[in-house]
Amino acid sequence: MNILIVVVGAAIIFYIAYITYGKFLANKIFKLDDSIKTPAVELNDGQDYVPIKKSMLMGQHFSAIAAAGPINGPILAGTIFGWVPALLWILIGTIFIGGVHDMGTLVASVRHKARSIAEVIRTNVSKRAWLLFMLFIWITLVYIIVAFTDITASSFVGTVELESGEQVAGAAIAASSILYLILPIIMGLLMKYTKLKENIALLIFLPLVGVAIWAGRYIPISLPIADILLQQKVWGVLILIYCFIASILPMWLVLQPRGAIGGYFLYASLIAAAIGIIFGGYHIQFPAFTNLAADGSIGSGFWFPMFPVLFITIACGACSGFHSLVSSGTTSKQLAKESDAKPIGYGAMLLEGMVAVVSLACLMILSKDSPMVSKAPNFIYASGIGSFLELIGIPGVYGVSFGLMAFTTFVYDTLDVCTRLGRYIIQELTGWKDLKGKIIGTLLTAGIPIFFIFQTMVDANGNAIPAWKTFWNTFGASNQLLAALALIGVTVWLFKTNSKSKAWLVSFIPASIMFIMSNWALVRDVINGWVKGQGHPSIPIVSMILIILSVLVAVETYNALIIVPKKLKAQKAS
Repeated sequence: MNILIVVVGAAIIFYIAYITYGKFLANKIFKLDDSIKTPAVELNDGQDYVPIKKSMLMGQHFSAIAAAGPINGPILAGTIFGWVPALLWILIGTIFIGGVHDMGTLVASVRHKARSIAEVIRTNVSKRAWLLFMLFIWITLVYIIVAFTDITASSFVGTVELESGEQVAGAAIAASSILYLILPIIMGLLMKYTKLKENIALLIFLPLVGVAIWAGRYIPISLPIADILLQQKVWGVLILIYCFIASILPMWLVLQPRGAIGGYFLYASLIAAAIGIIFGGYHIQFPAFTNLAADGSIGSGFWFPMFPVLFITIACGACSGFHSLVSSGTTSKQLAKESDAKPIGYGAMLLEGMVAVVSLACLMILSKDSPMVSKAPNFIYASGIGSFLELIGIPGVYGVSFGLMAFTTFVYDTLDVCTRLGRYIIQELTGWKDLKGKIIGTLLTAGIPIFFIFQTMVDANGNAIPAWKTFWNTFGASNQLLAALALIGVTVWLFKTNSKSKAWLVSFIPASIMFIMSNWALVRDVINGWVKGQGHPSIPIVSMILIILSVLVAVETYNALIIVPKKLKAQKAS
């Protein structure tokens, strides 16, 4: 089968979902109203609350939520279970779970003065639930930072040999990435102090991203460390130092301009993929299902662990709790009008679903015995993008560099936002709202991942492996459970604002699915760690903590929805 049929079919399904289910959510469930002033307009302070154009916010939000998830997850899941289960979960999850989650948390935040989803839970459930949820969020953020920092650092070391014999050096990608990080700072300063308009700024700086990719090969930056794995760890520390600096700077200086550049750069990666998919004539070679029995049927070990592992392996790209932190943490403070919540909340999630489909397509065009299948997902993705760009005359070495830069572009925004949100949580819990709180909160959030990155991780055979491989499943489970808890918050808010309507079911059903799958996966981690002695010792401990926190939040929610109303009703009756 031609890969074009799958990818175009997915795009058509997503478009239909946007104009039908997206419209239903906007008009019937959340009832978006442009006559209501958004917090960005009402509380505009030039720092955190800043209304910006839909196109610029769309790019920033999209690049912040996408990260490594829609690339890593689909490729990992496709390798383990085959491309059909991965594709089905991407389509169904994005439309009915991830899209509802992202739009719901964005609108709920806007209706609560752009407070975080945790604050929405405190208002509608209880202070105890808020405290538990905040702790849960912070632990999840740390795992996100560990996984994404480590896999980004892996792009900066070693070399990748293409089929043509050419090599892409990690040192070149590192140089391009550093140049890329400088560009948005210059753009932000020009827009702030020379009143340079966004469209003109993008016309200037987007081509400079291409220059950065080209120049990286000629000014490679490598660390004077012989051991590749140690090099990767040191690069991880340097990335975290950048996160510390970037997350305490004003949003107009780093987050907004980089988001705009990154968003359009990521659109370009989708266009590059479209070129290859439409004109490349690629056919699907990878198996639709893996773990097949001798007669070609699905093996007995397929369904379990596919349930629940598939649903936590593909997090971003189908549903991701991290998105609720972006939607209610930074995006809600910049939304100029309520109707923008549909394209930015629901539409951006569908776009991320397309990134996941394209990532999966990069695996689908490989044969199962291809040497590339054993590579890290970011290299599989970059190889696919490079192959697509060769069709328009771009040399493979630059095409792969473009793909790796697209990957790191996703991640930088996410790491910055994660660190910033982690700092917000610590400041909120401690009450340290001054400069001291800002620095301590950021140091804790960006500093603790260093401990995990420098841990020596090994596989079942005792071979050293990167940290992201060890923690990916725990990250996925905690991330999906965070989505479940955020959807519970949206459900309670919808129930309380209109208890006669059944609107709350739109978020309650997805919440239940994600709650079950995530806790199921965490229980597996506990059993694997404490009973079978597999994985890093911290994994079963953290998994148990997350299970307990999630159950306690669920109990608090049940009390708020069922027990307390019954008591109030009984008191009124007496």
